[in-house]
Amino acid sequence: MDFDANIVRCGVPLVPQDGEPYESEGILNPACARDRSGRLLIYPRCVAAGNISRIAVVRAERGAYERLGYALEPSAAYEIRPEPGYGCEDPRVTFVQAIDRYVMAYTAFGPAGPRIALALSDDAYRWERLGLVDFSAFNARAGDDKDAAFFPEPVLSPAGVPSLAMYHRPMLHLSVVDGRDAIPLLLTLEPAQRESIEIAYVPLDDVLADRANLLRMRESVRVASPDGNWGNVKVGAGTPPVRVAEGWLSLYHGVDAVPCNGGYDLRYCAGILIHDIERPDRILYRSPNPVLTPETPLERNGIVANVVFPTALDLRTDLGGRVFDVYYGMADARIGHARLMLGEEAAASAA
Repeated sequence: MDFDANIVRCGVPLVPQDGEPYESEGILNPACARDRSGRLLIYPRCVAAGNISRIAVVRAERGAYERLGYALEPSAAYEIRPEPGYGCEDPRVTFVQAIDRYVMAYTAFGPAGPRIALALSDDAYRWERLGLVDFSAFNARAGDDKDAAFFPEPVLSPAGVPSLAMYHRPMLHLSVVDGRDAIPLLLTLEPAQRESIEIAYVPLDDVLADRANLLRMRESVRVASPDGNWGNVKVGAGTPPVRVAEGWLSLYHGVDAVPCNGGYDLRYCAGILIHDIERPDRILYRSPNPVLTPETPLERNGIVANVVFPTALDLRTDLGGRVFDVYYGMADARIGHARLMLGEEAAASAA
């Protein structure tokens, strides 16, 4: 498949607020959604001293960003631990029409390590925890997991079951424990053994019978591994997918190990995936090269250097055509805004 897309930077809408202790170590990796009146809400991860994370609610209107409070603060047992580094991290929000609810998938970092948790909302402002996602139906040893985001409409699972689908990235224990020290060993693994994008599925009928069943995944399949021209260490989901003429479109992230001073630096870039509309385990297009790389000073320097990390995608119906706003983490310290244009809009923007 040939696919035309262009992305341009639009600025830095959110930076840590002076004197706000809950943002002293960064504001980053936001979700976004339109409330039932069509107003844009952004849900950034706010990091306090000790790497303690909360998920805020910010209303965006006419270029102003109003902090409204917090969607989630660490309070559940699976979000808190005695040592530093815990909380509610890196949300993605999807409005799922089939259950008439906003679904937030986020990383709950607690005593067991990073796990995927869900929360639901009727109005996009007030959130109720659902709990940790259960993968035991197909993986009795399920453990560390991140980068979860739901598809907005039911799809068919690989077994042909009408289902709700969710991206996720099962993690390798050595990458969690050893961090950058694990890179040489990770690079010796076959690409399919490195951290990859998977899609998990829960039967739609189960969720319609009881929304709590949204936690009980029944199938999962790997759909993208670090086997392209970039993202040689790992790849993971970025934004929730959106429907376009070609299929389901999302931005994803890939991590490269760049040799430096006898070791490695990491670089996070972003690309595009397009999935088949009925069977999203079938990839129709994958960016041969990144569409967004860390280039500006604020993307290259911060809490973690050389990071662009897309997590939110908003269709700009007011601009006509196929135009989306992208919100992304910049060096784990701030939030960037870019505009993604597809097809004719992409050609016009590049001219």
